[in-house]
Amino acid sequence: MLHDIAVGVDGSPAGLAAAHWAAREAARRGTGLRIVHAWHRHPRPAPDVPLDRTEHQWAEQVLREAAEAVRAAHPDLRITERLVCDAAVAALIATAAETDLLVLGSLGLGAVGGFVTGSVSQRVVARSPKPVVLVRAGRGEAGDHLPAVDGIAPEEIPETPFRPVVLGLDVGHPCDELLEFAFDAAHRRGTGLRVVHAFRVPNRPAFDPAETAAPAAVADPAPGPEALAAEESAVAAVLRPWREKYPTVRVTGSVREGRAAVALVHAAKDAGLLVVGRRASGHRLGAHTGPVAHAALHHVGCPVAVVPHD
Repeated sequence: MLHDIAVGVDGSPAGLAAAHWAAREAARRGTGLRIVHAWHRHPRPAPDVPLDRTEHQWAEQVLREAAEAVRAAHPDLRITERLVCDAAVAALIATAAETDLLVLGSLGLGAVGGFVTGSVSQRVVARSPKPVVLVRAGRGEAGDHLPAVDGIAPEEIPETPFRPVVLGLDVGHPCDELLEFAFDAAHRRGTGLRVVHAFRVPNRPAFDPAETAAPAAVADPAPGPEALAAEESAVAAVLRPWREKYPTVRVTGSVREGRAAVALVHAAKDAGLLVVGRRASGHRLGAHTGPVAHAALHHVGCPVAVVPHD
């Protein structure tokens, strides 16, 4: 039995954009969609609760309106609703454990030029046992596809080709979960897969995840031909069995010396989906996204899938 995709909604435009993206992904996979809203009792109602509603009534309305909007756009999709009285992070992590994919919304650009990722989303991404996709506010179906050519009506946009899927690959720690997710995503969309691998020469400073601005490209000296050839060979070896498993997926590779965060932010500018990995620490309190996933979540405009792995 195929597991559902789940999406967390909170009444925000970002949450609704995530719900519609999740619905399209569920349709591609042939699964259902579970729409989840978590609410928590407070000594005093939260500021966003209308004066004529209780917190529970407002939570029911938020969930109902999101479900109605998705059903209107996807009448043939199997949709279930779940209202959970619990802290948002705990409820979403529990939901992720029961499904194959969790989708969350992410805010738009912040004052310093990066995307604002809420504390709930960051903590869920860092601790989820399953892949999590973050979708930007305002992201619609047209953003999944390449620009329509002249003469194509807006309702025909789904017939235009999908934007490519981009995969950030570390050949030092390749994992089947990450590769499977990226190849499967490209296969279902009938689009290409760009595999990006960046490597560092010794004694070069790494990207600091505490930086708030987008990582800037740095003109580093080109690595020697032997080092570059070795990295390209390693990438080819990792991809070989997956190319055989997905022969229809067009795979292109990019191997460069430099910071992985810089390479991925650049490669994902026209992507439909970016796929990155997260090392699962196994420790609830010590969970973190890692510098590359952190940069992707804050500086890439397309949906970002963060796949946990050992």
